[in-house]
Amino acid sequence: MGTPEFAVPSLEHLILDEYQVVAVYTQPDKAAGRGLSVAASPVKREAMKRELPVIQPVGFREDEAVMHLASFRPDAIVVAAYGRILPQTVLDIPAYGCINIHPSLLPRFRGASPIASAILAGSEFTGVSVMLMGSGVDTGPVLGRAQIPISPQDTAGSLTAKLSLVAARLLLEVLSGWFRGELAPQPQNEAQATYCGAITREAGEIDWGLPAVDIWRRVRAFTPWPGCYTSWQGKQLRIIEARPLPVEGKAQVGEVVAVNREKLAFGIGTGDGILGIIKVQLEGKRAMPAADFLRGQRQLTGARLPSG
Repeated sequence: MGTPEFAVPSLEHLILDEYQVVAVYTQPDKAAGRGLSVAASPVKREAMKRELPVIQPVGFREDEAVMHLASFRPDAIVVAAYGRILPQTVLDIPAYGCINIHPSLLPRFRGASPIASAILAGSEFTGVSVMLMGSGVDTGPVLGRAQIPISPQDTAGSLTAKLSLVAARLLLEVLSGWFRGELAPQPQNEAQATYCGAITREAGEIDWGLPAVDIWRRVRAFTPWPGCYTSWQGKQLRIIEARPLPVEGKAQVGEVVAVNREKLAFGIGTGDGILGIIKVQLEGKRAMPAADFLRGQRQLTGARLPSG
């Protein structure tokens, strides 16, 4: 059971390791893109390419959906970013349980946005946990963990890609040990638990009153979605890449100042420090280096950008 690109390597590794994947569950097709054409999920596309049965229930409230799932007689159900809470009637079906892949080092960052939340928190490391699912959200006992560092260049997009590969390898290790009875599920330490909710589109609007380091983390955490943005001359200006600058001079909150550094043409004053801008995208235009943007927007230097 999975939906986004993050879940695809795990499906691929199950097949390559010769597990019998009797069915693939994924979210119903949704409208996407400017034309709002109906698009299949990445997991569905991969399953269809491999000619696997694809099931897309709206949910499991109906007995028919649960009975259909039970008819596959799965030994285990692997869940990776499926996007739906499974009721107890589903959790009780497989003999070896429902095994969830969660992209954080549980019990930290339970919930909907663990990858972005790790970047927002300034964590030096994150990872993947494979756990048995229970009635709570990401609260079940852990069967295995794998840790990787977060680099200063990592965005939510790049970190998701890295973790998806780590998850696929860890899954195979865990399944092998779990099926042979070699693993003892480890309860999570509730005293160390933290939670993260879903990220909204509005969260991307920049508050220049925040410290430069915090805004820099937001730019990375909200790439590719929802993006970090401000406005310039009535249009949305997306900050695609940036970095906090060492202490040098002062600028008012939201003030655009010239910066003479490699890859940087201008910076923006924040509540603490200056955020150097590397790459931007003005609404309706292509993304471009900050220096190219400034050459076409001479009046930008000295202006004050609004805060969200």
